[in-house]
Amino acid sequence: MKNLLASLLFLMSAPAVMAQGETGAEQFWSTLQKHCGKAYEGQLTEGAGGDAFTGKKLVMHVRSCDDNTIRIPFFVGDDKSRTWVLTLDNQRITLKHDHRDEDGSEDEVTQYGGTASNSGLPGIQVFPADMQTTAIIPAAATNVWWITLDDNEFSYNLRRLGSDRLFTVKFDLKQTVEEPDAPWGWEK
Repeated sequence: MKNLLASLLFLMSAPAVMAQGETGAEQFWSTLQKHCGKAYEGQLTEGAGGDAFTGKKLVMHVRSCDDNTIRIPFFVGDDKSRTWVLTLDNQRITLKHDHRDEDGSEDEVTQYGGTASNSGLPGIQVFPADMQTTAIIPAAATNVWWITLDDNEFSYNLRRLGSDRLFTVKFDLKQTVEEPDAPWGWEK
């Protein structure tokens, strides 16, 4: 029994390596990089009514990709303040939210997010709030973000554990839209 428990604990702590030899994070990363330079329209499927997103055109643009960083500006109508920044390091992906003011300077609430606690799966990565997030936004200490990705859809999700707060926006990857202008704080 002791050996079985030790084996299970080892398997749970080891990185998930898929049949192709890549971890879930690496497969997710490769799939996302295929969309670099493309923009997609989204739809709010979960979220509080009357918020800043309702009735606005939602567009994500996989604007910048390199080996370890992918930047995805997320436009809400004319608001160009949001960019999701994903980084891959040591078979784990980190999600940060880069918020900018219209003049390009950092918003006072920016760079929050978290790092996946394991390699995840090729179609989903989960990011619990990190210590930086807790320091910036104490109420967000129980935030969990997750991104799902397959051939048809990209979804960005937020759940604040212990509350009713849930936010989901889904993007149709089968249909590109016109590439938007640069987000606030970016050069063209």
